[in-house]
Amino acid sequence: MNTAQPLLSQHLRMQYEPAQSVWTLHSPEGAVQLNDSAAEIMRRCDGKHTVEAIVSELEELFETEGIAPQVQSLIDEGTRRGWLI
Repeated sequence: MNTAQPLLSQHLRMQYEPAQSVWTLHSPEGAVQLNDSAAEIMRRCDGKHTVEAIVSELEELFETEGIAPQVQSLIDEGTRRGWLI
C-alpha cells in the first residue's frame, strides 16, 4: 500500500489548452504537453490523494485494473524532474 501524497510543485501549473484539447504543465523553463492519462494522474497530485487513491480512481475512470506500476512510474519520473514533491 502506497500512502505517499504527491503534490504538484508550487512553481508549476497545469492548464487546459482548448484549441488543442490537451493539458499542459507549465514551468519557468517551458511547457510539457501531457497525454490524457498523465493529465489525470497529475491533476490528482494535490497533496491530499494517496498514490493508492489515485490508482483506484483511475482504474474506475478508465474501467481497467492493474495500472499501479504505470501510475507509480509517472509519479517517480515527476518527482525526479522536480514536478512533484
